[in-house]
Amino acid sequence: MITSDRMAAVDRNAEALCVPRKQLMESSGNAVARAVRRLADAGASVVVVAGRGNNGGDAFVAARFLDDYDVSVRLLGRPESITTDIARENWEALRAGEYDAEAVTDATGLDLGDPDVVVDGMLGTGVTGALREPEATAAAAINGLDASVLSVDVPSGIDADTGESAGVAVEADRVVTFHDEKPGLSALDVDVTVADIGIPDAAELFTGPGDLLALGRPSQSHKGDFGEVLVVGGGPYTGAPALAAQSALRAGADLVRIACPGSVAREIQGYSENLILRPYDGDHLASEHVGDVLSLAADHDVVVLGPGLGSRDETLAAAGEFLDRYDGTAVVDADALQVVPEVDTEATLLCTPHQGELRKMGGETDEDWRTRAELVADFAADLGHVLLVKGAYDVIADGEETRVNRTGNPGMTVGGTGDVLAGAAGALACVLPPFQAAAVAAYANGRAGDAAVEENGYGLLATDLIDRLPAALRSDTR
Repeated sequence: MITSDRMAAVDRNAEALCVPRKQLMESSGNAVARAVRRLADAGASVVVVAGRGNNGGDAFVAARFLDDYDVSVRLLGRPESITTDIARENWEALRAGEYDAEAVTDATGLDLGDPDVVVDGMLGTGVTGALREPEATAAAAINGLDASVLSVDVPSGIDADTGESAGVAVEADRVVTFHDEKPGLSALDVDVTVADIGIPDAAELFTGPGDLLALGRPSQSHKGDFGEVLVVGGGPYTGAPALAAQSALRAGADLVRIACPGSVAREIQGYSENLILRPYDGDHLASEHVGDVLSLAADHDVVVLGPGLGSRDETLAAAGEFLDRYDGTAVVDADALQVVPEVDTEATLLCTPHQGELRKMGGETDEDWRTRAELVADFAADLGHVLLVKGAYDVIADGEETRVNRTGNPGMTVGGTGDVLAGAAGALACVLPPFQAAAVAAYANGRAGDAAVEENGYGLLATDLIDRLPAALRSDTR
């Protein structure tokens, strides 16, 4: 099963892996044509009702593979309103080949005749809500025919993730869906064929630009909509919590605060005027501070625990006590990681160890990234938490899903880049599920590092990554 949002990401990731979308459209259309052949013999009449997006483009391609049928194509709308170049090119191919292909600009005049088969290529998996015109009228017309109805990817008007409709929807007899079945199709009384269109497994396994599609913001957004992060860190180290906090801001969090020992608060504040501090007494985190930190954490969407905390026994005990009593979402990094296997917590944890820290937690690793991915997945299942294990190939796993990130470079061995990653993961976990947040954070952090090295060569600083995070998180970044 694959959701519509994940399918869009995989589709874009396939393009980044040098599998062009036009090639995938050709394969999709061919699969639809094969399904038509299973429904009717050569010579049968087929009407293709196509929308103006890529779903319509798949249907245009299908028409070209049905030359031994009596095929007519009806485009709902003006050709110049076709939304993608590849769909438009396939429409123009029909016109150049003098197929029976006409644009319908007034749905009330839509005449589908009396075909043997109707191909519904109006709307695909990315469209939700009630059908608008002219699609609503066309769907009603299709439903009124005595013909076999074949839908492309999902029946128009049906939510691909839920199987529900908000009004009229095409009543399909058969659906050809691509790459993997969509969750909503199982709720329908319809025959479903899953067609392999050539999307490589790597498009699902490896992070890519498609993963950034989840980060769009509505135009009517307000302060706080994209999360508040509390960084719990500092003591023996002051730069780490400052880096994590600045990274969280650059990764999109609306407000970030740092809970730190009062002895280092002024020093941490000096890194940036954008930092908001909530100091507690003393020079390190201890048990007597846990109650106050928990109260602070309750007012935040995500906690980032660990940057610069140090490894005093008293501090580690306090970190464990915090996790024992916390029931929100936390990114755990640095020295705090070693207490995770020992705690019984209701919290949702996203742990970001490097391979040495993973071993301290009780996990195993391997030089081969494929073997390492299997080991990390097993350990994540044992822990019951999300793991983002840093390396030349980062491995993200939650015991059910595994992703691998290949962005980044040897220049990122410099200190502080892990703090930047933890902060970015914290910000993203405010708006995405933890596993998805970890995958996007790893991808963007590596892209930021790649941009820094491309501009200036090796010898980068952690702050170079912070400066480049906003660009690395843009959905048009390749």
